[in-house]
Amino acid sequence: MQKKKIIRIAFYDDGDIYIVPLNYGYINNNGKYSFYFHGAKAGRKYELAKNTPTVGFEIDGNYELLEADIACNFSAKFQSVIGTGILSLVEDKNEKIKGLNTLMKQTAARPEWSYDEAKLNCVAVFKLDVEKMSCKAK
Repeated sequence: MQKKKIIRIAFYDDGDIYIVPLNYGYINNNGKYSFYFHGAKAGRKYELAKNTPTVGFEIDGNYELLEADIACNFSAKFQSVIGTGILSLVEDKNEKIKGLNTLMKQTAARPEWSYDEAKLNCVAVFKLDVEKMSCKAK
């Protein structure tokens, strides 16, 4: 997970499934994982996070097709992480900064950043607390 850049969050939206790819950062606190990502304080993702907080997620990578002479013998190498969790909006300023720094460490490999107060106030920071997670590699 530490080398991947994109997490896909799956929301249930009154009969529809809505999947959003996002940059993320994560924290492992004694085996309890939390993912952070950000976005606008408006729109479908924001409203679903407030109203339908149970979500699914997926991270994948290192895909390589393994060819064969027979179509049914093709296979692939891959790594994947899938799970479910509860999404919340981070309101506390210090936790917002922690979440954004976690995201930036994952994205840009630098763990400490400064944030303008006005920008902090207009950005939504989301926290996904993992309830179930499984990993697979082939």
